[in-house]
Amino acid sequence: MLEENEQIQVRKKKLEDIKAMGINPYGQRYDVKDKAGAINVSFGEKTKEELEADKVHITAAGRIVAFRSFGKAAFAHIQDSTGRVQIYMKKDHIGEEQYKLMNLLDLGDHIGVEGHLFRTKTNELTIEVERFTLLSKSLRPLPEKFHGLTDIEMRYRQRYVDLIVNPEVKETFRVRNRIIKAIRAFLEEKGFLEVETPMMQSIPGGATARPFTTHHNALDMDLFLRIAPELYLKRLIVGGFERVYELNRNFRNEGISIKHNPEFTMLEFYMAYADYNVLMELTEELFAAIAMQSCGSMKITYQGDEIDFTAPWPRMSMEQAIEKYTDATAEDLNNLDRAISFARANDVKLMPGMSLAKVVNEIFEKTTEFRLINPTFITEYPVELSPLSRRNDQNPEIVDRFELFIAGREMANAFSELNDPMDQASRFMDQVAQRESGDVEAQFMDEDYVRALEYGMPPTAGQGIGIDRLVMLFTDSASIRDVILFPQLKKEAKRGGAAASEETEAASAQPKEKQ
Repeated sequence: MLEENEQIQVRKKKLEDIKAMGINPYGQRYDVKDKAGAINVSFGEKTKEELEADKVHITAAGRIVAFRSFGKAAFAHIQDSTGRVQIYMKKDHIGEEQYKLMNLLDLGDHIGVEGHLFRTKTNELTIEVERFTLLSKSLRPLPEKFHGLTDIEMRYRQRYVDLIVNPEVKETFRVRNRIIKAIRAFLEEKGFLEVETPMMQSIPGGATARPFTTHHNALDMDLFLRIAPELYLKRLIVGGFERVYELNRNFRNEGISIKHNPEFTMLEFYMAYADYNVLMELTEELFAAIAMQSCGSMKITYQGDEIDFTAPWPRMSMEQAIEKYTDATAEDLNNLDRAISFARANDVKLMPGMSLAKVVNEIFEKTTEFRLINPTFITEYPVELSPLSRRNDQNPEIVDRFELFIAGREMANAFSELNDPMDQASRFMDQVAQRESGDVEAQFMDEDYVRALEYGMPPTAGQGIGIDRLVMLFTDSASIRDVILFPQLKKEAKRGGAAASEETEAASAQPKEKQ
């Protein structure tokens, strides 16, 4: 049971007084005709005299977010999804019973008001209330400082309060909505079909990550929440859909941090008869469309850095990037002992028995990735790190793959898809061997997917983009929790106990957007 402080007890007493008046404190339908934002836009420039002449009638509703009583009159501000507007209630205008009810109102209550517009002596646009209706009684007081809820953990745990008292938070999620709309419009215009694939899978595939496990009672079988939709989307390419995309949730049983949430939104799309070079150009177009739709400019500022989305973007191999931003040489990066020595000298932590490819990847992630501020394509990933990617024709030790980095973070992962069923089966077996040796993130053997490839998949390119990180970028948000309405947190501490920390930096491996 939640604690009850004195303010809550006072509000509950008011609740009983309201009921005693024969008023239901939790109303039903209220026909709102005017929104606060539209009122301010439409009548914000009207003079006092014009408002008196026009006698503009208003029917609005919202939450009381400011209240000042002056005996037989009161001023208040009500807030709806579009903004705030001031209201004025006077005993002579609303009558004895409504005046009595007015004195039982609190900050946080929802009310509907009818009246007409006028300007106060301080020239503020105001609704002079002729009648109001209590729609919902608030039993918990809003944070004392109405202009801000500053406790970070409370903001995430009680997002409903955060949205009430921090208007800029709503704007973040409006931008998120615009970004998703822009993505869908862009892909639809390019001829892609939006599809839905299973969230529960008997074999988790499409990424190198640890899955969540559940159990289906009727079938008496374990299932996994999907880590990626990739293998199902490519089955659709085999089936004859040449351009498909899915924008939906993935789940990875891994660490929680300011960059990772175990439940996250992912865009994946696949394009038959294309390769990863085509997707680089398509990605430049897509991000330009998102930038213009969400921010109205090809240049944004993220955490103090200016980012320019104007194409073309730099393209370099992982080795070239490391050599550019560190003092590593090609010889260091092509010899296991030298690579390990370089890693240790640069405080890069390595696990015992790591291969050269994995050591170089760790070096890149710890010494180079954070330096890639403007959009940069990193290419030439080792086959070992890319079990679903097509080998490069000139160098079979690498694959035709790129990762896109912006603001020091991976934003997208794409490659020419492996469509050779025998090569795919062999790579799955390599992954199985890694699992058997203790790698809990290595992929499973998916025999049905190999069978699908045996029917023939045309040359195909595919890409994954983490939507949450994308929204972070375009809203200048430092934490992924700021762009997810209800982020995952540690279990809340018991009342009176120590507060649960919201900065849970788990030591487990962090998820990749698309492997």
